[in-house]
Amino acid sequence: MRPRDPEEEGRSASTLELFFDLVFVVAVSVAAGSLHHQLTHGHVVDGVTSYLLVFFAIWWAWMNFTWFASAFDTDDWLYRVLTVLQMGGVLLLAAGVREAFEGGELVLVTLGYVVMRVAMVAQWLRAAHGSPLRRTAHAYAVGIVLVQVLWLLRLLLPPETDVASFVVLALAEMAVPFVAEKVGETPWHAHHLTERYGLFTLILLGESLLASANAIFDALETGDHVPELVALAALALVATAALWWIYFWAPHHHVIRKANFLWGYGHYFIFAAAGAFSAGIEVQIDAVTHHTELSDVEASFTLTIPIAVFVLGVWALAVRPHADRVVNLAVPLGAVLVLCDPLIPLPSTVSAFVLVLVVVVLVRHDPREDQPGESAPDEIVSP
Repeated sequence: MRPRDPEEEGRSASTLELFFDLVFVVAVSVAAGSLHHQLTHGHVVDGVTSYLLVFFAIWWAWMNFTWFASAFDTDDWLYRVLTVLQMGGVLLLAAGVREAFEGGELVLVTLGYVVMRVAMVAQWLRAAHGSPLRRTAHAYAVGIVLVQVLWLLRLLLPPETDVASFVVLALAEMAVPFVAEKVGETPWHAHHLTERYGLFTLILLGESLLASANAIFDALETGDHVPELVALAALALVATAALWWIYFWAPHHHVIRKANFLWGYGHYFIFAAAGAFSAGIEVQIDAVTHHTELSDVEASFTLTIPIAVFVLGVWALAVRPHADRVVNLAVPLGAVLVLCDPLIPLPSTVSAFVLVLVVVVLVRHDPREDQPGESAPDEIVSP
């Protein structure tokens, strides 16, 4: 398993990577659905806390596989088998998500996570065999194993330590790449990674489209609140499209070369917000049909907070370094206005309108318009 060329031309996501992403569609859907259930019943703090913890496990496993594949993907039979094993771990984790949300039971989530990480250890050990990055691969393998032992021991701790111990071990997980990359840098491919992150963003935004469709399904099945539900579906579609537009406006592959850890780790907030956005749409449906314990203002915040976090995250990580003053004022201002929407009438309508205005500003200030010699695909990697 030799390191791949980081400047390889035409590098794109493999069919195995796309297949691998399918199990994360399941995991994200279950996590977002569980968040929706908790929010609509008024368990806001517990629901959000559980979601952030579970989503970290999903995101971290996906991210580690993605960066490893960018550097060492051989796509031979053993690599494929170990990848399928990681997929099994994701499904096991997904099976335990509802228990984690409702009763705080973390055994299945932890076991599924450890299965994924142990398979990743096998990949790193294989990369160490005969590779010029042997010491780096060994550092990754040893670090991951040590942290997985701690995850299993964590199951013996009393429930009141769950959040604190999770945060400590999550920080330990994120420290492993910092330490290992000091030994020797792995040759990840900028275009490949930004495509992979873009694909995962599309998966998450797809959950929002499903939630938008659910509003129409409810209207057709019950015949009640039809105008409100159809309007909500339309507004959710507009908002989702705007988030897609904002994310893929920025030339991510240029940013990642300069700040790969910040860019890679910072996407946790973008991804988590995109997943929570779909839960917010479902809560809005419940608010329209009077099936939630939240007030209208509280229900609106479940929609606007994820949008604001997503927009601010994309702006900070990718848009800001390549934008002019107008864009760098309009994008964060738009996020703040969306965040404040629940405090004024018709919040969903205003949110969609503000996001459309942000997109208009991005279109009018697209840096590619001033550089006709550069092709669009080289500026913005879009799957």
